[in-house]
This record gives sequence, structure tokens and C-alpha cells, in this order.
Amino acid sequence: MSERLEIKASISVDDAGTITGTAWPFGTPDRVNDVIEKGAFGAPARLPMLWAHDQAQAIGVWDSVTETDAGLTVKGRLLIDDVARAREVRALVREGAVSGLSIGFVSQKATARARGGRTISKLDLHEISIVAVPCHPGATITSMKAAIDGPATAQEQNVNQEEKTETKDAPAFDQKAFDALQARLDKLEAKGNRLPAANDNLRADNDNHQTKAFADFVRSGDASEVKSLGYSSPSTGGILAPEKVATSILEKVAEFSPVRSLAQTISMAGPLLQLPRLVDEVAVGEVAETATRPSSEPSFDQIDLKAFEMAVTVPVTRILLEDAQIDLASYLGNHIARRFGQKEAAWFVNGNGTTQAEGVLTSGDVAEVEADITGDDLIDLFYSIKTAYSSNGAWLMNRKTMAVVRKLKDADGAYIWERSIAAGQPPLILGRPVYEAVDMPDPAAGNTAIVFGDFATGYAIADRVGFDIFRDEYTGADNGIIKLRARRRVGGRIVMGEALTKLKVA
Repeated sequence: MSERLEIKASISVDDAGTITGTAWPFGTPDRVNDVIEKGAFGAPARLPMLWAHDQAQAIGVWDSVTETDAGLTVKGRLLIDDVARAREVRALVREGAVSGLSIGFVSQKATARARGGRTISKLDLHEISIVAVPCHPGATITSMKAAIDGPATAQEQNVNQEEKTETKDAPAFDQKAFDALQARLDKLEAKGNRLPAANDNLRADNDNHQTKAFADFVRSGDASEVKSLGYSSPSTGGILAPEKVATSILEKVAEFSPVRSLAQTISMAGPLLQLPRLVDEVAVGEVAETATRPSSEPSFDQIDLKAFEMAVTVPVTRILLEDAQIDLASYLGNHIARRFGQKEAAWFVNGNGTTQAEGVLTSGDVAEVEADITGDDLIDLFYSIKTAYSSNGAWLMNRKTMAVVRKLKDADGAYIWERSIAAGQPPLILGRPVYEAVDMPDPAAGNTAIVFGDFATGYAIADRVGFDIFRDEYTGADNGIIKLRARRRVGGRIVMGEALTKLKVA
């Protein structure tokens, strides 16, 4: 069984949005030699009117679908008062930019024709679309054929003539009625341009009592007018402002340490990720022409990378979710995701490695240098690791440490802090980028204030379960509580300690 989408039509539309046309002419084959016989159409009394077979763009309804001697004649209504796209389509049809109808159907009975194509004697008609182009590649039905391009057939000429006759019979233009309508529109436009009073009392939907009640509650705690508001206990959301007061929630800027963007990231398929690491390399010896070749065997150890779980449950009243002036469920989901991001970023810097991911600062595998924060100390730190690591390295420090480093100068009095030439790129120290990490300690004595090295080689992040949030409507249903439950499983640890180095303030 195959499905076809056919465009064979002439259409007309009036100012009220009434549209008529021939959706399929009988008696002639289409461009692939298919013929649909009279009596083949099986359709409900009314069909949806779509734009270009897009089910998300219903623009009207076909009230009449009738088989005539000429073909499948249809008459329907564009919903121009309620659907903006329907008004656009009416304008396109009136100007001749759109002139095709396309039927969406499933063939039930068909026989092959001698010169190719089919004779379809039974089909199920599902929808009729107004189309702007001959073919529609996005149609979910197998194909869509073009409207007739060449000179109109005798049948089409007859249909067009019938449409012209209907146009001639239309009522004459009433200039007096048009002038009255224009005057009314001018009055409405003038009224809409007036400035409202300070308390907006001219509006029919005035809600000043809600705004005043909310302001009184904020100032004095007096809830005598609280009937105008929606409120609950602080643990489940607190008071919500009316629409005129607030339609969004103010939130502090979320800051993240950038270790995830610098380190290597691995997806875990199980509870434990095992990474082999080379310990003893192969030793190559010098030999004479016929001397015995020495043997050397590498040795490996194994690094276990485990994922740790973070989770939170946020109880919210059902009424709060239903009546909030913002999309509270979406807001809370985004807010929780940001908080999870901040939590994992803190783990990658300061995690204890037992209940959290191992942090760069807490790992004993990373060498630590105790020094002051001077230009010479940063140079020593830069050259304390191997060239391959330093050439791919990055500096990690918090904002206060950056303020100290930015003031440092070399022997010639030039700042060692270099601005990046490319827009949007981080600044440089000794040619390597500097990243701000909010979780790094301040530059005080005894604190490890700076980390430098190749994070992509030295640190690995393992993702086991991404940010997962689901809505629990059952456990708190007796009290009208909906619980948003979120979780995340992620691990991280140092896998090549020699690629990184730390500076501890003396």
C-alpha cells in the first residue's frame, strides 16, 4: 500500500475567508499517469484545512467535500478572525501567489495502467491543504505532486469560469458603510493612543487593589487584603506578587570554576571506570652488530574512577505551580541545573575524593611549590613541569589572586599580564591563558592560590548520569505538594599528576 499527496486545484477566496475550489479533477491523469476515478473518495463530512500539510498550522475547516462530474469540489472557511496564518493565506490566494490545493490520502484499491501509473478506485481522504509550491519534501506521506503547470484543461477553464461568475454576483461595494467603519477605527485608534492615568483607572481590568495589597503586605506584614494574593508557607514558595508587580524572579549570577572545560571528559557505561597508566617505560639499549638484544618490559598501574551522586528534592505546592505568574516549573528546573553545575565545579577543585570527586587541590599526586606570588615565582612555576605540559597549560586562580598577578612587572617594568588579541579569549601569562575559578582560595599565607598545567592530560571527568529531574506528584499529593526530584552522578580525579603543579603562598 502506498500513500500519495496530490495537488490538482483551482481556488478562490472572498473577504470573509470563504474558500472554494476543485481539489482533484476527474477524467485526466496526473504527471505520473495516475488517475483517480469518480466514487473513489471516502471522507468524513468535514475535513481540516492545513497550510502546506503542516499539522501544526491548521488554518480553517472544509465544510463541504463533494464529488461532481468535474471533480472533487470543496468549500470551506479560513479562520481569519482567530488565526493569523489564515489571514496571510487569504491575502496570498487573493493576489494569486498561492493557487494550489493538495489532498492527503491513503490508497486502498488501485490497479496498474498500461503506460505506467495507477488507476485508483478507492482511497481514504484525511486532509486537504492549501499549498504554495508544487512539491512538499517535508510531507510525512510518501510524496506530493505538483499543481498543473501548463495551459489549463477544459475542466479547469470551466471551474475558473464558474469562479468568475460567482465573483460577478458578489454584492456591490458600499462606500457609505466603508466610511462608517473607517471612522469607528479612527476613534478606537485615538482612544488606544491616550496616556493612561497614574493609577490606570481607565482600564477595565484594573487590578490596583492587588498591587496595593501586595505593597501593604511587604511593608507591614498586614494580610487583611491577602485574599487578593496567592500565598503559602516559606518552605513551599512564599508569597507571589501580582502580575503588575513582578513577572520574573531575580537571581544572583551563577559562577562556575572552568575545570570541566579544560579537563578531559569520559562517559561511563558502568559504576567504575578503570584507566591503565604507564609506570615504567621500555628501556632501549645500545648493541653491537651481533650482540644479544636486551629485553625491557613496561609496567602499568590502574586508576579507578568512580562516579559520586548529588541530589535534591524541591517541594512546591500544586497551587503555586498552577497560579504563578511565571513558568515556575521551568524556572526551578533551570535553577537546579545551575546549582548542580556549581556543585560539581566545586568538587573538581576542592572535592575530598571519598564522597565527592577528587579535587585538583586535594590530590597528593600534584606537586606543590611554596613561594610568594611574584613574577619570578610564576616563571619558576611555569618551568617546573615538562615542556609538553606547559605548552598546553592553563593558569587557574580566583579573582583576588588575578588582581595581585595583574600588577606584577618584569625587570623592564612591563606587566607580565598580557591582554588577548582575539575578542572573547582569556588573558595570558607567559603566553598561556588565565582562567578565573571562583572555588580557588584567596592569595593568603598557607593557601594554594594558583594551579598551572595541562588539565586535559592531568585531570579526567567521568559522567555516569547527566542532570536528571522528574516530577513526583504522588508522595505529597495528600498535602497538595509536588516534589521536583533531581540527581546527577559524576566523578573526577587526577590521572597524570606530573602534568599539573600548584603554588602555595608562603
